[in-house]
Amino acid sequence: MLGRLNHVAIVVPDLAVAARVYADTLGARVSVPVDLPDHGVTTVFVELGNTKIELLHPLGAASPIAKFLADHPSGGMHHVCYEVEDIVMARDRLRASGARVLGDGEPRIGAHGKPVLFLHPKDFCGTLVELEQA
Repeated sequence: MLGRLNHVAIVVPDLAVAARVYADTLGARVSVPVDLPDHGVTTVFVELGNTKIELLHPLGAASPIAKFLADHPSGGMHHVCYEVEDIVMARDRLRASGARVLGDGEPRIGAHGKPVLFLHPKDFCGTLVELEQA
C-alpha cells in the first residue's frame, strides 16, 4: 500500500530563520513560503534528491500546530508523509484494520495540490502519519 516517503515535516518557531538554515548553512534548495489556510499553516519545502523536508509554522492562533509549538518552543518533528496510489482505498483498508483517520475522514487537498489524510499517532508507534495520493 505505501509508496515512497514524500516528506518529513518539522514545526519551526521562525520560518524565515529555518529556511535560511537549510538554504545557507546546508546548501539546500528551499521553496518560497506558502500559506495553507485550510490547514492553518505556512509551509516551506526543502527539496532533497530523494525526498523533501517540510518546514511548518502556524498560520494564526487557531492553527492545529500552534499547541505543538507551545509545547515544543524550539520546534521539532511533526509528521511523516507517505505516498499511496489511491487514498480512498488506503483509508478504507486502514479503517477496516482498526486504524483511526483524523478529522472527518475525507481527504483534503494538501500542500502539493493532492488529496491527503492524517492517521492517529497512537496507531502508528507514536508518529503522526500523513498519506498523500501520488
